Amino acid sequence: QVQLVESGGGLVQPGGSLTLSCVVSRTIISMFTVGWYRQAPGKQRESVAIIARGGSVDYADSAKGRFTISRDDAKNMVYLQMHSLKPEDTAVYYCNVNDVWWGQGTQVTVTS
Repeated sequence: QVQLVESGGGLVQPGGSLTLSCVVSRTIISMFTVGWYRQAPGKQRESVAIIARGGSVDYADSAKGRFTISRDDAKNMVYLQMHSLKPEDTAVYYCNVNDVWWGQGTQVTVTS
């Protein structure tokens, strides 16, 4: 069974930065689109950033200019660099592969 494990979440002040990592096992991510999603309390899960096999990326409007998604197919890993974090970025962040497989999520809390 495909497994995704996210890490890198935590508590950060507004304006701060975090880098999330996702390690994928039991599949080869080079074949798939991968992405990051988030779910805030009381809200639906939403797409944050996705990166296709060829490297093309797409960001939610809320993430543009502040977040950067990247992938390392050799290591089977996906990253999300987040800068200029805002309280509204507080959510559980999930890694996704091929719109099928999900990780357990990592909590990001932005508060002063």
